Amino acid sequence: MQKRILQAVMLLVVLVGVVLGGGTPAHALTEGQKLLNEAWRIVNRTYVDDTFNHQNWWALRQKALSQPLDNSEATYQAIQRMLANLNDPFTRFLKPDQYRSLQTSTSGELTGVGLQIALDAATGELKVIAPIAGSPADQAGLLPYDQIVEIDEVSTKGMSLDDAAARMRGPIGSPVRLTVKREGKSQTVVQLVRERISLNPVYAELKELSKKDVVASTDGAGQTRIGYLRLSQFNANATIELAKSIHRLEQQGAEAYILDLRNNPGGLLQSGIEIARLWLNEGTVVYTVDRQGIQDSFEASGPALTPDPLVVLVNQGTASASEILAGALQDNGRALLVGEKTFGKGLIQSLFELSDGSGLAVTVAKYETPSHRDINQLGIEPNRVVSLGEPITRDQIGTAADRQYQAAVDLLTTSTVLAGAS
Repeated sequence: MQKRILQAVMLLVVLVGVVLGGGTPAHALTEGQKLLNEAWRIVNRTYVDDTFNHQNWWALRQKALSQPLDNSEATYQAIQRMLANLNDPFTRFLKPDQYRSLQTSTSGELTGVGLQIALDAATGELKVIAPIAGSPADQAGLLPYDQIVEIDEVSTKGMSLDDAAARMRGPIGSPVRLTVKREGKSQTVVQLVRERISLNPVYAELKELSKKDVVASTDGAGQTRIGYLRLSQFNANATIELAKSIHRLEQQGAEAYILDLRNNPGGLLQSGIEIARLWLNEGTVVYTVDRQGIQDSFEASGPALTPDPLVVLVNQGTASASEILAGALQDNGRALLVGEKTFGKGLIQSLFELSDGSGLAVTVAKYETPSHRDINQLGIEPNRVVSLGEPITRDQIGTAADRQYQAAVDLLTTSTVLAGAS
């Protein structure tokens, strides 16, 4: 009897050793195996899909840990192969320099060509979400949904998002060649020079429109004052800079607002929520849904900075946190949306730093608008669909040559009923 008990205890010890070490005793794990195990645990705990794309996540770990992983590059590649089984381009491994660069891009400054990119989930093609306003990519005329075929004559087929971004970053003044394919047109090569890109994301201007510019005006002098705000990214500076701009425009006598979110690829979730609160007295901003289907909500508690009427401009480059903001304002009846259907990114990522300074971006939840719309790969339809028509230059944005802007002006100056602060 004692012998059988001893055998059972020994069997238990052996099984525990296998579980902890993935087939290797825990004390014998290499540093690389420990790092891979660390990454596996983060995804196992937080990833939005508890089926892991219908993969045996445990077996993938065991397979990866069966390798020696005796140097950093081998470990990084093994982690990338493991994550590739999720078929989620937004859940990805970041080498230490990539992790630091991503943190920098949301903090307010970066060096490169100023291009926001994504992998098309259906085709794997590298696509432009939007160029950063005033960046080399913007000045060269790159547009949302342009396909980046090559970077410095290296094919982007099979290239990860972060590898592509790393190839486009570099020292100030250094050149980079992009081969670009636009729908319905032949490939072109665009030569860009890297610059330091300031990420103050807000442009603000008071537009005093004369009677010849509008059908109806709001005062006897034939003038109406519209605060035009263009927000290019949701970084750490966005909320305070936008709040400052609204206060300044209010002091200048703004009577209505246009918030331009065109080609804004998103950024920090919290920034999108806080900016929605600048416009709302009350109401739900967004719902988030995790892997257990548990909903969390973020609410506005007022007061809004202004009760003035608001129109929001959107297009195919309006993505992620921009869509959270647009959806919140539309569903709460605070604003009308004008332009084109948005990009359709309804997934939320969190960043996790690993012990060697590398990191993971992991899809941890999806979001729904206040009316429980899931817009992932669907986008948000504007209240008034207006095509931009022929491409316009940066200097023409927010002018009479900008058809979508003009449609917003018409709404603000001729409509008898218009959304105001809720």
